[in-house]
Amino acid sequence: MASLTPPSTTLLDKYQGQDTHTLYSTTVTITGGDAGHGRASGKARSDDGNLDLELRLPESLGGAGGGTNPEQLFAAAYAACFHGALTLLATRVGIEVAQAAVSVTVNFARDPVDGLFVLTAHTEVQLPGVERTVAEELVRNTERFCPYTKMARKGIVNIVVLAGNADQA
Repeated sequence: MASLTPPSTTLLDKYQGQDTHTLYSTTVTITGGDAGHGRASGKARSDDGNLDLELRLPESLGGAGGGTNPEQLFAAAYAACFHGALTLLATRVGIEVAQAAVSVTVNFARDPVDGLFVLTAHTEVQLPGVERTVAEELVRNTERFCPYTKMARKGIVNIVVLAGNADQA
């Protein structure tokens, strides 16, 4: 197995283009499973097969549990992205953060604005051995740099289309 290495800090260099420049793209497909409902009994599979998970509705929402759910997947992705951004920024300025830990709590909640649903997130960063004022500045800079915090702050470009295999009326 090849040794694992972090990405280059050149990822921090500012992009000067006019349009979005995709660096990586992936597709995950959810199927409904036994209940015919992706959240309750679905399967999540990535286009490269590296992600292959059973989805289950948490017991706290009336489900059987026993699998992961969208909130856990989002929390994992958010925490991994924030940790990666934090590490890149720290490496660039020579701050050692090998013991850093990032925890993200995602809440699936009712939205008082429209009566439907909303996600909220709380991010907690642990930086043992880093002086507090330095750690605070690093976390603030990471908030500005991390694509997930940017998405939470500004929203995300999302285009929803109906695939061509739907029945015609």
